[in-house]
Amino acid sequence: MSDFFDAQETRDPAAREAALLAALPGQVARAQQASPAMAELLDGIDARAVTSRAALATLPVLRKHELLERQKAQRADDPFGGYSAIGWKGVAGGRGAKRVFQSPGPIYEPEGIAGDYWRMARAIYAAGFRENELVHCSFSYHLTPAGAMMEAGAHAIGCTTFAGGIGNTELQLQAVADLRPHGYIGTPSFLKILVEKAAETGARIGSITKAMVGGEAFPPSLRDWLRERGIEGYQSYATADAGLIAYETTAREGLVLDEAVILEIVRPGTGDPVNDGEVGEVVVTVLNPDYPLIRFGTGDLSAVLPGPCPTGRTNARIRGWLGRADQTAKVRGMFVHPSQVAEIVRRHPEVVRARLVVSGEMANDRMTLRAEVANAPDGLAAAIATSIRDITKLRGEVEFTPPGGLPNDGKVIEDARSYS
Repeated sequence: MSDFFDAQETRDPAAREAALLAALPGQVARAQQASPAMAELLDGIDARAVTSRAALATLPVLRKHELLERQKAQRADDPFGGYSAIGWKGVAGGRGAKRVFQSPGPIYEPEGIAGDYWRMARAIYAAGFRENELVHCSFSYHLTPAGAMMEAGAHAIGCTTFAGGIGNTELQLQAVADLRPHGYIGTPSFLKILVEKAAETGARIGSITKAMVGGEAFPPSLRDWLRERGIEGYQSYATADAGLIAYETTAREGLVLDEAVILEIVRPGTGDPVNDGEVGEVVVTVLNPDYPLIRFGTGDLSAVLPGPCPTGRTNARIRGWLGRADQTAKVRGMFVHPSQVAEIVRRHPEVVRARLVVSGEMANDRMTLRAEVANAPDGLAAAIATSIRDITKLRGEVEFTPPGGLPNDGKVIEDARSYS
C-alpha cells in the first residue's frame, strides 16, 4: 500500500515548477476568455508572457472582499459576478455547473463536473484513509460546500461516506455506534464534543481511529488530547473558492502544498511577494478552468517552511494558518488599511519593512510607524510623517529600528489600544 496518493507528490521540484509555469499562460488566457470579471482585471495582459513567478507577481491580486462586492453589484445578472466560467441556463455561459453553494457574505461558488472537484482526496489520503473504509463526515451539507468537498475527496479514494452533517450529537453518536466508521472528517471541535459525550453516555466510538479535520484551528493540545483517546487527527487548509491549498502529513511539520496550486506569500495590503520564511498573506493561483481565479488573496497569513517534507513529499510547505491579513483599524473615526502602510513604504525606499502601531485609549489614539531602516538620512522621519498625514489623513509619529527589528508575524497594523 503506497504512502502517497499519486506519483505527483514525489516529483522532482524543478519538474513540478516547470509544469506549473508551463500551465500558467493557459490558465491566464482561460480567465481572460471565460470570466468577464477576470478579463476586466487582467485587461492588457499578454497571457503568453506570464511564464514565470516574476511575471505572475506583476498581475493584480484579487481579494475576497472585492469578489464579494462585484457579486453583490451584479447579482441580478450573474450571481457569480462574472468570475465563474461555468453556470446554468441564463448564467455564466449557460452550462457546466453541477452544484452551486453559498458561503458567508453571501458569496456563491460553483462546482464543476470534474471528479474530486476541490482535490480533497490528497489530504484525506495523507490522513490515513484508504479504499473501502467508512468515513463519518460531520461537515455541513447545507448551503456551504464543506460536506460535498470532503465527500467527493473520500469517494475519489474509494471510501464509503456517512453524511452526518453538523449538530444532532446524540443521533451522530448512535450512527457511529451502529455503523462503526473507520474515521471522522469534520471540525476538530465537534469531534471533541462527540468523544466527550461518548465518555459521558458510554456510546461505543472506538472504531474511529483517525480524523481529517479543518474549518478551524487545530492546536497541538487538542491533537494530543485526541491521540490519548486513540484518534490520530490531521488537518487540511482549504477554501470554498480555491479548494485544497495544503495538508498535514505524518511528519507533523507544517502543511504540504497541493499539486494544482501556485502559491505566493505577499506583504499584506500589496501584491509584493516576501522572502521565504517571512509571514505574509497567502495568495494562490489554482489550475481550475471552471473557476479561474488568478492571484486570489485568501486573507490568511502563513509563511513558507524551508526544506522538503520528511515523508518524501517534495512540494513546498507552509507553516499553517497564522492569522488574518486584513488588519484594518479605525483611528479617530478614520479607517486605516494595510495598503496605505504599503504606500507609505513605497514612497520611501530607505524603509525595508514597517508596522503601524495604534496605541493609547479609544478616543485618544496615537499612531506610530515603526520602520526598519539601515541608515536613516537627516529629514527621513519628517518626510515619512508627512506621507503618513497625506495618505491616512491622520498624524503619526515615526520610530526607526534596524533591519530585522520587527517581529516576523505578518502584522502591518498592530492595534495595541486599551479597550477597558
